[in-house]
Amino acid sequence: MQRIGVDTSNYSVLNINKIGIDAPVNHIFSELMHFNGNPSCWPNHIVKVDRVSNNLEQIRMLPFGWKRYPFKFMKSFFGLPLIPLFMLNSIRVKDKPDHFDFDNARYLLYDCSGGYPMGILAIYVRSSIPEMGETSKSQLIFGVGFNFFGKQEWQNKRKLVSVIWEWVHNRVTANVLNRIKQLSEWRIESIEENKK
Repeated sequence: MQRIGVDTSNYSVLNINKIGIDAPVNHIFSELMHFNGNPSCWPNHIVKVDRVSNNLEQIRMLPFGWKRYPFKFMKSFFGLPLIPLFMLNSIRVKDKPDHFDFDNARYLLYDCSGGYPMGILAIYVRSSIPEMGETSKSQLIFGVGFNFFGKQEWQNKRKLVSVIWEWVHNRVTANVLNRIKQLSEWRIESIEENKK
């Protein structure tokens, strides 16, 4: 609520993943602004990133790149409308920190809808805070909040599904964050090497 102005208490699931990156905040955010499903960072062969009108305001996530179901008789997968897997509709793109912002924060905030059970997605970058034990130059944070199929009480009735979803989500997110970290740090190293 304090950072992005979203009350997450309405979501039964809230996953937050964070990684330290030795690159400046503005460089990492620039990488995010140009992100288009780069296969070195994102499993684009499984879920294709499709930027509508080639911008970040609206993004479709397409399973296996399918824009329509593979067979004419199909209207869903086992009753779930998974094309698009989900839509990202921009709520806010904060590309410059506020003048009173002590940690240089920038973020992308999306409303998520579609066949996949999501509510909001926040991609947040800020300078590290040494008092919190953070030693890298920057911190990249992915946060997802949602209710399974729009029902807040559904998670309590389907514990196994929640556990499996969280495991899969954390594995995928950890891989994406690690790849962004590697790419950002490699590019900064290349820039510094070229200056020598």
